[in-house]
Amino acid sequence: MAKVVGKEKNVVSIEFEISQPEFQKGIEKAYKKMRGRINIPGFRKGKAPRKIIEMNYGKEVFYQDAIDIALPDAYEAAIKELEINPINRPSIDIKEMEEGKDVLVAADIEVMPEVTLADVASVEVEKIEYTVTDEDVDNEMKRMQEQNARIITVEDRAIENGDTAVIDYAGFKGEEQFEGGTADNHSLEIGSGSFIPGFEDQLIGKNAGEEVEVNVTFPEEYHSEELAGQPVVFKVKINEIKAKELPELDDEFAKDISEFDTFEEMKSDAKANMIKRAEDSEKVAIQNAAVNAFTEASETLVPDILVENEIDYQIRNFEQQMSMQGINMQDYYKMIGSDMSDLRDNIRPQAEVSAKTELVIGELIKQQNFEVSDEEVNEELENLAKQYKIEDEEKINEFKENLKAQSTDYINDTIQRRKAMEYLVANVKFVEKKEESEEAEEDSEK
Repeated sequence: MAKVVGKEKNVVSIEFEISQPEFQKGIEKAYKKMRGRINIPGFRKGKAPRKIIEMNYGKEVFYQDAIDIALPDAYEAAIKELEINPINRPSIDIKEMEEGKDVLVAADIEVMPEVTLADVASVEVEKIEYTVTDEDVDNEMKRMQEQNARIITVEDRAIENGDTAVIDYAGFKGEEQFEGGTADNHSLEIGSGSFIPGFEDQLIGKNAGEEVEVNVTFPEEYHSEELAGQPVVFKVKINEIKAKELPELDDEFAKDISEFDTFEEMKSDAKANMIKRAEDSEKVAIQNAAVNAFTEASETLVPDILVENEIDYQIRNFEQQMSMQGINMQDYYKMIGSDMSDLRDNIRPQAEVSAKTELVIGELIKQQNFEVSDEEVNEELENLAKQYKIEDEEKINEFKENLKAQSTDYINDTIQRRKAMEYLVANVKFVEKKEESEEAEEDSEK
């Protein structure tokens, strides 16, 4: 018989028993497990009867191992009987253990905390609008123009901002050439800011074939201690000047880079695609804003174990991203001068928010009881098949059946979460965005 004896915050205290027959079975298993390690005079190793061992070492010799053996099943039966869903390992205390009696066990169990959801209709969210202006479209055309520019060698003028200078250079601190400050035929885009501040500016107005002394000072936070904050001189030879030659934004340009015959057709199509992307981004931003505001307004305790699990999840994802880029995590830590502990600390604030969001959305789904139809499951499976670029009808059906058999809970959860977000967007109160002057006035009043 199991019973709840107390509850504080999200920790439930229970008591349950290991029956004497089950405990005796545990003792027998413990005896068989340990007898090979016990020496009793007059018996071959591992052959001493249980009673003889208990006479020599005391009846309690097998108790701890017997508890370890019998406890898991008794604990599982207790939480099933009491309908408790733990989120962490329990804290166990053996309250009573006497010969011939059932073993009394106490356990403190961390469970999902209670969540008090905010009144969704009272949650205010600033309106979010992503618009596509004519200027945005013109900038997109300029980007496409830049992307399709030809690089030509310039021989009749000096370096201008935006040009690429092909240079040899050597860096000197005083009279000595410093390590890592030398290169030949290096292509440097002027105005990119990729070199030390002031370096690129001093090349503007210089011609191919010229040799220039560039005087700069390394930033105070430069990674090399010997050079940080130090004035240096770079001896630079300009080998070549290259510039972008932009194509005309006309019908020929459209024919060259697209399936359209006229520039206006290509521009209209680009605008339509930009509007579609803006609408998709706006939808995601609105959903995120509604979820964040509702989560912040709701109240719950966020257990440490859920935060730690979220940190673990985010680190696994990050490690996968680094691995795909061919970066070892140990090399990454050296590169940023940090370690795993610092990374966990940096992730923690966002992990706390994410863990609370999961609790709040889970409670919303539970209270609203969003139903999932067979049609919705089928549509979700078909969308997943498209994402994996499965086109053959037979393979699509096979994919759907396999995923449905293996991931029903995941699919249902995905659909329910989407419905929860749609519910929040439909029911929170969207308000006009405050002007900066209003926000400053409110801050000053505080």
